Amino acid sequence: MLRSWLVVICLCACSDPSVPPDRSVESPGGWPVGTSRFTVTDAARSRDLVVQAWYPTDGAATDTRIDQLEVDPFQAQYATLLASAPTCPSRTLPVAVDGPVGAGSFPVILISHCHSCTRLSNATTAIRLASHGFVAVSVEHLGDTLWEHLAGHDADIDAAELDIRQLDIRATLDAVAAGGTPISAVADLTKVGMLGHSMGAVTAGRVAQLDPRITAAAALCAPMENPLIPGVALADIHVPLMFMVAVEDNSITEFGNKFIRDNFKAATSTAYKIEVADAGHWSVSDLDGLVDIFAPGCGEAMRQTDGSDFTYLDPPTGRNVAASYATAFFAATLLDDAGARSYVEQASPSFGVTVDHH
Repeated sequence: MLRSWLVVICLCACSDPSVPPDRSVESPGGWPVGTSRFTVTDAARSRDLVVQAWYPTDGAATDTRIDQLEVDPFQAQYATLLASAPTCPSRTLPVAVDGPVGAGSFPVILISHCHSCTRLSNATTAIRLASHGFVAVSVEHLGDTLWEHLAGHDADIDAAELDIRQLDIRATLDAVAAGGTPISAVADLTKVGMLGHSMGAVTAGRVAQLDPRITAAAALCAPMENPLIPGVALADIHVPLMFMVAVEDNSITEFGNKFIRDNFKAATSTAYKIEVADAGHWSVSDLDGLVDIFAPGCGEAMRQTDGSDFTYLDPPTGRNVAASYATAFFAATLLDDAGARSYVEQASPSFGVTVDHH
């Protein structure tokens, strides 16, 4: 789909103006990407967590059906959903399933999925990160997944669920640190980022607030500090932050987007705000349009900003925006990469975004 994008660029003295933005983040990096599923047992809570690791590999990545990364009965359910879904959700991923972990030491990015989603919800972003030399670790929040939603057992969206989620993330990081996970040997635990989408964005804020191992955090399509879900205080988070606003977010609406913008202003450390034109709540997700609750981001809709008819951002482009800015943000903050910092500060002419930072 061809569009004419307006790019509004906000500059400040945070980056060296002589360093051009590194646009390599808009494409896969130099590493093929491996992926492995493993289980973390949190004995204190009698809770088994399914985790998907995405990592640099020396193996050969091939196009793999996304449903094949699940196990039955969910694998069969996923395939059935994709068969009847519009073109919006991802169907294949370029990965080496259970490929060997590449040699090196790689920063870790923990990923918390949206309400009633899965650990594969942000696969495109995880793969982009891994291809650029990160290990991405996607945690599935038992009790708050797509499979429970389809069974009619949705989790509550409240402070109690937020606490469950932050403990899930921290238990997973503990397991990686203790050794024995597929990526423990190559995980650089001096450089740990946190990324979340929707309810996962609130989770990212809570973990960044509580766990000193987190050195940067990013929130997609929801505020971290949220008046509807107590538990996060921006004043108590002292690491670099990134907030992504889906301008046509018909899920959290302009009410929610206002709180994202307020979060950005309230951030006590370096912060970036990326606003994406024509994007909906699930435009950043590989589950975009898979079921009715993920429709905001897929196909035709009414603008939540002015009530006019429009077509959401092309889904692969929406996922590319999230992957590009997440990769640039974590390269800038965890690796002190000047080109990545210039990218996340100056935006990109390839995408319809407005960028602000302080």
